[in-house]
Amino acid sequence: MVYEIYMDSLFLVNFVMNLYLLMMVNRGVRRTATRLRLIGGALAGAFLYCISLILPYVPALLKLIIGTAAASVLMVKLVFRPVDLKACFRLTENLIGYSFLLGSVLLFFMRYVHGGTEKSMGIAALMGAGGLFYLLFTYRMENRQKEKKHFCKVTLICGEQKVSATALVDTGNGLREPVSGKPVSIVESEVLRQLWPEGMPQLYRAIPYHSVGCAHGILKGYEVPEMIVEADGVQSTLYQVYLGAGEQRIASGGGYEMILHPQLMGMD
Repeated sequence: MVYEIYMDSLFLVNFVMNLYLLMMVNRGVRRTATRLRLIGGALAGAFLYCISLILPYVPALLKLIIGTAAASVLMVKLVFRPVDLKACFRLTENLIGYSFLLGSVLLFFMRYVHGGTEKSMGIAALMGAGGLFYLLFTYRMENRQKEKKHFCKVTLICGEQKVSATALVDTGNGLREPVSGKPVSIVESEVLRQLWPEGMPQLYRAIPYHSVGCAHGILKGYEVPEMIVEADGVQSTLYQVYLGAGEQRIASGGGYEMILHPQLMGMD
């Protein structure tokens, strides 16, 4: 028995499906990966998968391992840059789990939904079904994220000074710096004083706000050169971030010292 494989079609379908899967995982880690890294990872995974199929003198089972497991690890390393082996394993596990789920949906589509007979129409229908599943999945994922609290580790960097804090990602935080329109996160003043031990900067931005029990108010906003956010074993680096200095404890029972703007985590 001889199989005829169209490598161009296989590469295209694999690339698109990899992109769907990576975006699904990216939603789970609150969109820490950039679009360029998502596309690059999907291309690398599709290339490795296609190369594995034409390796000479390699058993079929080994080709399957190279084309799936190795490609999954490669994509996770390139796209999400996990901080340790445990985080890499967890992200790879999520990616493979989503691939089985997406594969089951596509098998159902191919079996019970009849499309065109032309190869190009079949490929377009397959990618369209994958896209529809991705939209339904992300809709459900966003609703679940709004129902639960998310915490992450934040490291503020200014010159040689580094300060770490625990942050709550609050979807209700809509503060923005009035001139640039950039999102503003809120952090306790004690944390900011550790970042500037010689004294707080004299220049600051006035951030207007309103909250329960306070119709109007002004926060002192400071621009921090660099901020590293770590969530679910994935790090993302943000530059020129605005922080509003909270004069009171943010969490009455402790547990976190910062309220992170949802846009910084791709949740707004």
